[in-house]
Amino acid sequence: MKVLVDGDACPVKDIIISISKKFNIDVYLFINDSHIYNSDYVKVFNVASGKDVADFQIVNHSSEGDIVVTNDYGLAAMALAKKTIPVSFSGLIYNSMNIDSMLMNRHIGMKTRKSGKYTKGPKKRTKEDDDNFIKVFTGLIEKYI
Repeated sequence: MKVLVDGDACPVKDIIISISKKFNIDVYLFINDSHIYNSDYVKVFNVASGKDVADFQIVNHSSEGDIVVTNDYGLAAMALAKKTIPVSFSGLIYNSMNIDSMLMNRHIGMKTRKSGKYTKGPKKRTKEDDDNFIKVFTGLIEKYI
């Protein structure tokens, strides 16, 4: 098992690294070439900027049973197809029961924005989001190692 992180906007990188170190699990961080991240523990993949470039790299480097950390529903759907365990930055585990409605809501939101209408952005991150991520991420590791 390894952990693959959609890293550009990931607010839980330090949490992932800390927990993964405890369990001696490899962490792969995928960021576009406009970001810099240095770590002695993490294998960093700098990918070209562009739509879905990091997503495809993450999927290509993943294997069944890996954990993929992302808030991108499209990447989560591809990760599910690879039989990985995708989880959001707030600890939501994506699965075959919830991914279709999330993708549909994303599609509707895009159509709404293209038509010139305003849609709300994501809610502000809270301590509860971090706490839930820690609980879920640790639980996944303990369950599958």
